[in-house]
Amino acid sequence: MKAARLYAAGDLRLCDEPMPEPGPGMSLVRVTAVGICGSDLHWWGDARIGDATLTRPLVLGHEAAGVVEDGPRRGERVAIDPAIWCGTCRPCVDGYRNLCTRVRFAGHDGQDGAMREYMTWPAHLLHRLPDGLTDADGAVLEPLGVAIHSLDLGHVRLGAAAAVAGCGPIGLLLIQVLRAAGAGPVIAFDPLPHRRAAATSLGADAALDPAGMRTPDDVSQVTGEGVDVAFEMAGTDDAVRLATLAARPGGRVVLGGIPASDQITFQASAARRRGLTIAMVRRMNEVYPRAISLAASGRVELAPLVTHRYGLAEAPQAMAAAADRTGLKVIVGPAG
Repeated sequence: MKAARLYAAGDLRLCDEPMPEPGPGMSLVRVTAVGICGSDLHWWGDARIGDATLTRPLVLGHEAAGVVEDGPRRGERVAIDPAIWCGTCRPCVDGYRNLCTRVRFAGHDGQDGAMREYMTWPAHLLHRLPDGLTDADGAVLEPLGVAIHSLDLGHVRLGAAAAVAGCGPIGLLLIQVLRAAGAGPVIAFDPLPHRRAAATSLGADAALDPAGMRTPDDVSQVTGEGVDVAFEMAGTDDAVRLATLAARPGGRVVLGGIPASDQITFQASAARRRGLTIAMVRRMNEVYPRAISLAASGRVELAPLVTHRYGLAEAPQAMAAAADRTGLKVIVGPAG
């Protein structure tokens, strides 16, 4: 079979590899769609993400869907939950499986991901796709799960005012999730015009260029006394600063972006004087059924986010297209 392996920063190679053999509790999956995430771009561009560094050639990709090739579920189309949690550490026992201290995550550190024609994966982490969802939709369910988890961390109440700084795929999904949860108004910020246009088409009441938000007064002209919860989904200090300024006194700020430098900075006095509660997003926690329900019912649209498609042999071009940020979600189809 073919697999795309990252050997060094920018060095993604198509390799011939043996077909994987599923062990007990595992299923063989023919991968049909893989989404490229911002974290994949960190690996591809820097051979690292946060404090994790590339220690061996790695198959990227954790947003994935496929078809089960063996066992009683043979032929079933599935979305692949990328996190293999241990189930026995303190966070797992306490119900925070996304914080598992022994997690193996697809396309991260030593765990190969989905950018290959076939992979084996725990059967209990394969979620059946309804007929109304495409394989590409199945790959976008993972970022939708992150958006849902971010909403949960924001403690969003009916009618709450919200801001989203960063309108990449997760930010755009979050806008839709906020609307589905009854939040409003929802104000979006992004420097790219096509992302602002997507934000308004997917439910934002306003989408603004953050370049015009230079002072607290600039932000208050848009948010008034501030929003109940502000979400940062860009991974930049400017977006974090904007989120802290947009939140009302006593409000919440949810930080979901991954910074390139592994450092986050913001004005402490601005956050302290507002008495803000700051929450950090770590992937998602047991939300795939909710994500599938929202997508299958049409309350969240996934198809508009997919703007580019490539074959596995074009994986380097797909990574470059995602890094250019000229579109939204880039999908690689290993099965052709």
